[in-house]
Amino acid sequence: MKNVTLSASEELIEQARQIARAKHTTLNQAFREWLAEYTARDSGLREYKAVMRNLAQSGVRAGRKFSREEMNER
Repeated sequence: MKNVTLSASEELIEQARQIARAKHTTLNQAFREWLAEYTARDSGLREYKAVMRNLAQSGVRAGRKFSREEMNER
C-alpha cells in the first residue's frame, strides 16, 4: 500500500474524523472507500464513451434530433 499526503483545514479533518468514528471506521478507510468509488465512476464514464464511439463507428445513427418530450418518454 502506498502512502498519500493530503492537505485540508484542521476543522474539516476533525469533522471527517467524527463522521468516520460515528460509522465505526477510520479516516484512512473512508478515504480508501472514496478513492475506489471515485475511480469506478471514471471507469464507467470511459466505458460508456467507448461504447458510444463504437456504435458511431459502426454506423448506428439516431437519424434526427429528438425533442425533449421524445427523449423523456417511457
